Amino acid sequence: MTDDSRDFWGEPIHTYTRAEALADGVLVDVTETAREAGFAVPVALTVGIWSDVRDIPASKRGYQDTGGRLWDLLHMGRLTASRADALDRDEILYRLHMDLGRKRLYVAKLHIGPGDAGEPAVTIMRPEED
Repeated sequence: MTDDSRDFWGEPIHTYTRAEALADGVLVDVTETAREAGFAVPVALTVGIWSDVRDIPASKRGYQDTGGRLWDLLHMGRLTASRADALDRDEILYRLHMDLGRKRLYVAKLHIGPGDAGEPAVTIMRPEED
């Protein structure tokens, strides 16, 4: 919070940092794999979307795995974020093929925002998550 906003709003009642969310397991750090997929900033998944990545239908086990599904999620997110019309938004919805129950087309939301020290960071989540 900047000094100007503190003057207007007062001191925050509660804060919850990205580092705390990572330590608590609310966010899952996938930065290493994300860098391989072309991201230049830290990337985390919400525990909800991480659960979906890991929830491989029984009929798909043997030729799908968590690493491959994570790669698809990150690769498609990076491709979508690199499009010119996505550059002026902080949230981007995108689709990818990821079997989940009877659904084959999966929708994810990529949020670009500040990390704890104001540095750029990406969080990928389910569309209904904040």
